[in-house]
Amino acid sequence: MMTALLTAAGVLVTGGTLLIINGLRRTERRSIPLAKLHPRSSWVIGIGLLGVGTLVALLSGWLVAIIVFPLAGLALPYLIGRSQSGLDIAKLEAMEEWTRSLSGILTAGTGLEQALVATLGSTPAAIKLEVTRLVARLRARWSTAAAIKAFADDLADSTGDIIAANLLLGAQRRGDGLATILEGLAESVAFDIRARRQVEADAAKPRATARWVTLITALVLGGLFLTGAYVAPYKSGIGQFILLGLLGAYVAVLIWMKRLASASSTVRILGDRAGQGAG
Repeated sequence: MMTALLTAAGVLVTGGTLLIINGLRRTERRSIPLAKLHPRSSWVIGIGLLGVGTLVALLSGWLVAIIVFPLAGLALPYLIGRSQSGLDIAKLEAMEEWTRSLSGILTAGTGLEQALVATLGSTPAAIKLEVTRLVARLRARWSTAAAIKAFADDLADSTGDIIAANLLLGAQRRGDGLATILEGLAESVAFDIRARRQVEADAAKPRATARWVTLITALVLGGLFLTGAYVAPYKSGIGQFILLGLLGAYVAVLIWMKRLASASSTVRILGDRAGQGAG
């Protein structure tokens, strides 16, 4: 009875976790890092870990492994892995470089549309796709305003919205001051990058501590389970539920630490998500 109950709980918890991860990824609008798995891969890994946990439970009698293995494999990389902030900073650096390049081309007297197309060859990789789409829309004879607004939605970033807003003003007024404005904006973005790097460096310390504590805890628990005597009380039905509660409390602490170390997203001013956090 206890085996069937824990097996069913493991399946339900693992399935719920996979659904949550899949839902979060569907709502994300940031550039997808290489390390991020496709949702289908998450299902495959989750089912594999559930199978491993079930096998361990059958061989050792520790039925809690049916739940612990899948959740540890899916949740720990997210809770103690790399932050999204590093990717955000790389994107900001790309926008700064692209804005400076565009400003330089405009200074030479080139029209806005021609200047936007001319930046494509030197666009940094972090925003290459977004600029490629912008150029493709201009070449497809979209209006400049519509193409720039779509560009802001592709960037899905509050700083990108500010750049796009200045480009929209430049497209409407067709004055000579846009190059100067963009150069000043690039300087502002560079200052923001320096500030974010300092914040990220400070936030990386508790993440590193959490990784080491988790690794040491896992090794100690593994050693204790191999000895058998110290953890024997947890092998009973009630004991395993207590153990599950203790592990759940530890995961809750990791979630709390991740929230404390995560920077709040700034509010967008353009596009369908104006007034909401960036990304």
